[in-house]
Amino acid sequence: MTTTAETADFVMETAFDDLSADTVDELKKRILDSLGIAVGAMGAEPVKSVRATVEELGEGDCTLWGGGTAPPPDATMLNTASVRYLDYMDSFLAPGETPHPSDNIAAAIACGEYADRSGEELLTAVGVAYEVQGELAWNAPVRNKGWDHVTHTVISATAGAAKLLGLDREATRAAVGIAGTAHNALRVTRTEGITEWKALASANAARNAVYSAMLAKNGVEGPTNLFEGQKGWKQVISGEFDVDYSPGERVHDVMTKKYVAETYAQSAVEGIIELAEREDIDPGEVTEIRLDTFAGAKLIIGGGEGSRYQVETKAQADHSLPYMLAAALIDREMTNAQYEPERIQREDVQELLRKVEVEADDELTDRFEAGEMPAVVDVTMADGTTYRIEKDDFEGHPNNPMSWEQIQTKFHRMAETRYDESRRDEIVETVLQLEDQDVSDLVVLLD
Repeated sequence: MTTTAETADFVMETAFDDLSADTVDELKKRILDSLGIAVGAMGAEPVKSVRATVEELGEGDCTLWGGGTAPPPDATMLNTASVRYLDYMDSFLAPGETPHPSDNIAAAIACGEYADRSGEELLTAVGVAYEVQGELAWNAPVRNKGWDHVTHTVISATAGAAKLLGLDREATRAAVGIAGTAHNALRVTRTEGITEWKALASANAARNAVYSAMLAKNGVEGPTNLFEGQKGWKQVISGEFDVDYSPGERVHDVMTKKYVAETYAQSAVEGIIELAEREDIDPGEVTEIRLDTFAGAKLIIGGGEGSRYQVETKAQADHSLPYMLAAALIDREMTNAQYEPERIQREDVQELLRKVEVEADDELTDRFEAGEMPAVVDVTMADGTTYRIEKDDFEGHPNNPMSWEQIQTKFHRMAETRYDESRRDEIVETVLQLEDQDVSDLVVLLD
């Protein structure tokens, strides 16, 4: 059995009845969370730019969330961009990789709408995509080899799309082969000078996944030995690995973000807000902020892949631990408001972020790899007093998951600027009862 064939078999063989009740519940949470985030991002300029591009290419059979229609790949591009742009989406916590499985959801919804599928079929496909993404992230991390994590997403989203488009085993192998051969993304997206492409790369990957699946659906052959073939994915991208797919298991290792901040910042941000409130810290009296964290946080948002002290845009701010800690201490919150241009440029936060020191700690790295997200924050004042807080994880981490009430509160907060309470309640109820609905019952509410 080859890895490519194993992936195709997993896609083909997984059925709704293979998902436990707890897994179905968690998948519904991820869908509702993603929809709320997408609604909250609809007015953002990069998302508007994607919409302009998609609309220029013409109408189609799939709903653009926020109004309009487009073909499945283009609808996937815009809707995924909305889910991803705010950096408020979910994350899978593997030791060497941190992808965002919610990047698969808009692709699945577009394909489900196009193929007129049921809510059960949608949940099954999302569960398949989450499992493929999680297994690749855990067993075949690519970050340290110079590849971006959306290199996994194009494969996982293809798996979900193939499931919903009704591809047979050989067409599914072809679709995975096309996607994984043609669409591998470089890590430069998230290093050094960060641009808005950071927030759009996964949308591009999801779009390419749907297009690959549709090509295979219509008879295009692709490499059936993507992973194991000569000059294939294992040799060039990842190195040797094995996977062990189990329907719906990996969704339980996915965190939900409490704060609008990069994944690895969540515990530190929660900690510094708690510390600021507990000690009633005056930001003007702070002389130093020190964060001891795990190696991945230092690498990605603490300066390991380029300076994180030059912060002028949202794309730079939400990947800068110095900025996020400074803004969170001053404002005692971390929401969309902390990424407005005028907030980023203000002297108070620009001055304080330069007093932030981020260091990796071996013990904390070991704890992260064992399933925690630890952070130790020390804030030193002008009078010499140092306040400390230590965190094992945060509200939304798999060790401390959000309840349905918390997920719904987050959804209502994000969607209230566009939809009235009645519409929001209808969306929530549709997701809660998704196994008894059709995909069309959901998308009609997202105009």
